[in-house]
Amino acid sequence: MTVAFVAEATGVRFAVKVVPGAAQDRIVGALGEALKVQVAAPPEHGKANARLCELLARALGVPARAVAVTAGHGSARKVVRVHGIDAATARTRLLPTG
Repeated sequence: MTVAFVAEATGVRFAVKVVPGAAQDRIVGALGEALKVQVAAPPEHGKANARLCELLARALGVPARAVAVTAGHGSARKVVRVHGIDAATARTRLLPTG
């Protein structure tokens, strides 16, 4: 399977599987239809979600305010929406080999 990047009027949305408390922040790759991401931040008080948004913004080349968790705030499985980027560009930047 591959990550489903869904085009929207102002950007793209996709599913993410977050692993908080990791040794380092990194985008691991596809895990089924989700993008697997490890973040060093703990899963408390929104810290892991904030770090996820910062990491994705940097990888996608968009401002941090353009990335938001829209579903799954308290879960490891989330839906992320990114404004100002198309689905093809997001796929290329987040999954460069796939």
